[in-house]
Amino acid sequence: MSLFGNINKEPAEYRNTSGAVPLDVREEDELLFFAAKPAALPLYEAFRESVLNLWPDTRIEVKKTQISFFNRRMFAAVSFTPVRKTKDRPDPFLTITFGLPYREDSARIDVATEPYPNRWTHHVMIGSREEIDDELLSWITAAADFAERK
Repeated sequence: MSLFGNINKEPAEYRNTSGAVPLDVREEDELLFFAAKPAALPLYEAFRESVLNLWPDTRIEVKKTQISFFNRRMFAAVSFTPVRKTKDRPDPFLTITFGLPYREDSARIDVATEPYPNRWTHHVMIGSREEIDDELLSWITAAADFAERK
């Protein structure tokens, strides 16, 4: 279920009008993050739900260019980082970023870099809910475990 109905409203109008619990600040920030690319919001909501189902105590922080997921440390992020050429990007898309102590080799991983020894940053672009599957979540699980141990 989407957090809102009409993305074209001004930020001051992002209000829960259903009579339910009002949106918290993080949810309002999430809406603003997707204001320019509302079609990607359902992808984010599916990813967020999957992460929170696995780790209910996950802290989520919304920044200007990414939404980060934390346990002790950040273990995953969602952004619009263009890790593929425009013609090769799905529409809509999200880039899921996570860190591991090793390089994961998979055709699904668009970019993997080693910013410092034994710390690999991986970027996976998704364009459908079906891509938030067991394989992706196993990488996120390994990233969460890695972040927790650091």
